Amino acid sequence: MSYEPSLSASMSRAHISSSDAPSMADQLPSVNFNFEDLRERMARFTTRFDDFIEKGRKRVLEERNQFRMNVAELQEDQKQTSRAIQIESLKSASHAQTLSKESIETSEMHAAISNLSTHRSALLTQKSTLTSDLSTLRSTLTARRTAQTNHARYLSSQSRFNIPELSFWEDYLCMRIDGCGQEDRLKFVFSHLCERDWEREGWFELDTGSREYRVLRTGPKLEGVSGLEVEVEAAVERLNESRELGPFFKAMRAVFVRAMK
Repeated sequence: MSYEPSLSASMSRAHISSSDAPSMADQLPSVNFNFEDLRERMARFTTRFDDFIEKGRKRVLEERNQFRMNVAELQEDQKQTSRAIQIESLKSASHAQTLSKESIETSEMHAAISNLSTHRSALLTQKSTLTSDLSTLRSTLTARRTAQTNHARYLSSQSRFNIPELSFWEDYLCMRIDGCGQEDRLKFVFSHLCERDWEREGWFELDTGSREYRVLRTGPKLEGVSGLEVEVEAAVERLNESRELGPFFKAMRAVFVRAMK
């Protein structure tokens, strides 16, 4: 489209100056709209617009697909995270159970160690007591051995005075004399008391430490046996009155013979 202003102005002036001038329609400028160029430009715009729309649609589809993929991945990650949390929760519960069990076992072990320590202390105390008792017992045994040795020496020194009488009673009554480990105490042992068992023995301990003789123990025991205990007391009483050992030995042997029967 072209426009000529100079021509329009000259034509306007000519119309004013002359009545024979051409009409206004004739005086309008000619306009060239150039439809072909416009149509071509619109076609190119339409093509570009369609291409833009197509690319936008593809981009939206791609972004939507990518979003769906991202959402699926996020959901899968969430599932894996949930499973991992469940696994870790189970591990945590198992670990807590293990810790509780170990705590209980530790408490039991400490209690056992405490009991063992207490038992060990008791054993050490008992050992100390037993060691002290053993030392005392050894001292007592040593004293008894010494007393027995001294008593044996005493009996040996006195044997020259009563050897004939003792030998008679030992042979006649099947009797022997033993020491008791204590001074002023003698043990008289009788054999051949029972016809069924000649080796079976009866014995009694006689205390000679005081003016009155006493029978301290017997074997077998005669205490509580009806009649025999009374006979023993009567024999001891006659001994204290007469100071004669022969009848006393005979009476004691008779008591053991009846006890064996």
